[in-house]
Amino acid sequence: MTPDGPHQNRRHAGRGRHGRRSTPLWRLLIGAGTPYKWRKLEGWEELPELDNGSVPRPSAHGSFLGRLLSQTRTVALGEVIVRAPVEQLGLVVETLNADTPLVEDEQPLLVHLDERGPLLAWARVVRRAVPVELGYAVGTVTEGALEFEATDPRRYTPSVQQAELGLPEPCLPWHGDYGHGPRGIPASTGDHTVSNVGSAPTHPVVEFHGPVDSPRLTNVTTGAVLEYEVILDPGERLVVDTFDGTATLPDGSSLLTAASVECWPEPAFTLAAGTNCLTFRAAPDAPADPRAAAVLRWRSAHW
Repeated sequence: MTPDGPHQNRRHAGRGRHGRRSTPLWRLLIGAGTPYKWRKLEGWEELPELDNGSVPRPSAHGSFLGRLLSQTRTVALGEVIVRAPVEQLGLVVETLNADTPLVEDEQPLLVHLDERGPLLAWARVVRRAVPVELGYAVGTVTEGALEFEATDPRRYTPSVQQAELGLPEPCLPWHGDYGHGPRGIPASTGDHTVSNVGSAPTHPVVEFHGPVDSPRLTNVTTGAVLEYEVILDPGERLVVDTFDGTATLPDGSSLLTAASVECWPEPAFTLAAGTNCLTFRAAPDAPADPRAAAVLRWRSAHW
């Protein structure tokens, strides 16, 4: 965000983490061109607080290396200024209050600071301060504050990326006269490369489309596997939300119990920062129907 720059600072109700529509509760714009200005933003560009799993070596220098797990991200807008004609200040303050309520569900928080473009988090308001001092009588509030908490500390690119993989198909014949007789080219390899252009792992939503027997998606880069011992008929779809840890059919039926012994826990399946090599396979003795597909949707994630 820029306090008085050309970019409007927006808390924007839009798509959910992976393209699903979220409830549009926040509609407030904060920044240039609005009655609401600010001078300080904390907790957005910083790393979130960490749980450090390293433990001291009992009889040697240093520690045993442990995992670093990020905690909730706290984002604080400080030195907030509200300014309006005195006869409209009450309405402007009431709009601020109405659009920063206490809610149970996290809402999209979109922050646009500079030429890098906006980033998106999901958060809820945990503090709002609107001091009533001498300036209030002439249409000005100073030293206000807003504070948000995001239980998922990652920041995401607003745009949703998508990739689709088909099953490996037999080679299609073609006749190249190079002294080697008939050759073949693969119609589909079942392999695909996708990118997470951020610095943090991100959780995709994976859809398996039938007809397919025992769909299996592997992230070769991380070693993570999603595999379900189920036969999906033509038109059937299994949706795996790796962030929520669910695997459901469109009617809401859970297929978590259909996970194979090689299937990783759904939340452990992520796209690492950078390039990820994926493979889509089915039961070895099952025909490769060209209608079968694994479709991924994700947002690149940043610390």
